[in-house]
Amino acid sequence: MPALSFLDRSHTVAPPGYSRWLIPPAALAVHMCIGQAYATSVYKVSLIESFGASEKAIGYIFSVAIAVLGISSALFGTWVDSGGPRKAMFTSACCWSVGFVVAAAGIASDQLWLVYLGYGVIGGIGLGIGYISPVSTLMKWFPDRPGLATGMAIMGFGAGAMIASPLSTKLLDLYGDPTHPLKPDGTPNLTVSLYDGSTVAKMFLTLAIVYFVVMMFGVFTVRVPAPGWSPPHFDPSTVKAKPLVTSNHVSARNAIRTPQFWLLWTVLFCNVTAGIGILENAAPMIQDFFRTEDGSSLASDPTKIGIVAAGFVGFLSLFNMGGRFVWSTVSDFLGRKVNYVIYLGVGLCLYALLVSVGSDSVALFVVICAVIISFYGGGFATVPAYLRDLFGTFQVGAIHGRLLTAWSAAGVAGPLIVNGVLDSAAEDKPCKQVVNTVTQKTVEVCAVKDGKIQAGFLDAGDYRTALLIMIGVLAVGFVANLLIRPVAERFHEPPASTAPPTPSAPGGEA
Repeated sequence: MPALSFLDRSHTVAPPGYSRWLIPPAALAVHMCIGQAYATSVYKVSLIESFGASEKAIGYIFSVAIAVLGISSALFGTWVDSGGPRKAMFTSACCWSVGFVVAAAGIASDQLWLVYLGYGVIGGIGLGIGYISPVSTLMKWFPDRPGLATGMAIMGFGAGAMIASPLSTKLLDLYGDPTHPLKPDGTPNLTVSLYDGSTVAKMFLTLAIVYFVVMMFGVFTVRVPAPGWSPPHFDPSTVKAKPLVTSNHVSARNAIRTPQFWLLWTVLFCNVTAGIGILENAAPMIQDFFRTEDGSSLASDPTKIGIVAAGFVGFLSLFNMGGRFVWSTVSDFLGRKVNYVIYLGVGLCLYALLVSVGSDSVALFVVICAVIISFYGGGFATVPAYLRDLFGTFQVGAIHGRLLTAWSAAGVAGPLIVNGVLDSAAEDKPCKQVVNTVTQKTVEVCAVKDGKIQAGFLDAGDYRTALLIMIGVLAVGFVANLLIRPVAERFHEPPASTAPPTPSAPGGEA
């Protein structure tokens, strides 16, 4: 289509003197928008109330989006590399925004399947394409610091949730007035705000417009380097001399035939599974670990645990975001394999500390969890550079897309393991008698209600089995990382087949 020809790779070749430092902001514009996927908890309870659905049914919206992320990144990865970053980012922006519009229609019309289709499927495609679209471009612009480059972009995915949470809350307050559900004792639960479906739908429509505009900044800013370009004063031999770093290239089709790909798939799966184990249960976990004998929680009393623990979830988000940038940058000096030895080996030890002494000190608990989450974020940001080291830059975006199916699998396995253990523990808990402060009648409250674990029943010991399973998961990943070796020569592409295409309009502006 001539009107969209500006999206072609040939029209995105950077002119002489173009600054490569404009590429990370272009990537950030996309990643910070799609990072909203981690902020769904802001309106999750409102959707449960609006649709009259179970927590599990609403939770499937996020699960579908993450599953489609992995599938779409695997299916479209080769196209993302061949079509160029601008075309991929534009497609991502369209899918992500249209997904919000369709979801808004589903919320307004009380059709939950439309929310699955919009946010989960269409939005999930935008997630997958948007996540991998800048990767290979960044590493071509930063051959001297690939970890730093990808860390800057993928950091944006973690930052996206931190921006989306307060933004979504402000929009909800702007479009409607919240109500509060009642606790078992009859008093309003002021920590939970409920908004009607119309309010949430308006928020979705607003986000669709905002995200499309921001992502289009990335679309118009991104460029690919001209053939033969390299950074000033850069000596490629210094990179090639590092262990595991190849000067050859492997196609996406051949990459999935190598043991290195599947070992790295296992490494990412294990690292993400362990991180999700804490990330998905952060708020109830800190309350349950420091519950007093009368069943109250120190974590709900800021005077006893301090400001940091009261904002535990936000604190973890900072380490998730910071870990993506700091650890990926460190990997440029230590090497990607050493970084994963740290993520998995030290992470294993930290999980063991949570089991043994995690409930002894709030400060110790917070620090341990924060470091584990930094490894979780760092693993995401380091893996594209690890792929570049092993397989070259020829189709690294496509290979990255296929590898992200490990994220989809971990997104199912992590919550399944932890929630399965906690559900089993909760079912064994005796019910409690609570006096309703409004009716003055005694009511029975049980640990599980409508398939959801109620607050005030679990303690640190109930998490022990799940944490021990995570230790085993990290041990598997640790061994898999140690087994990674350079890719065999038979998988390498002939040099001529990996040469960059000659643009039809070299140096042209979009």
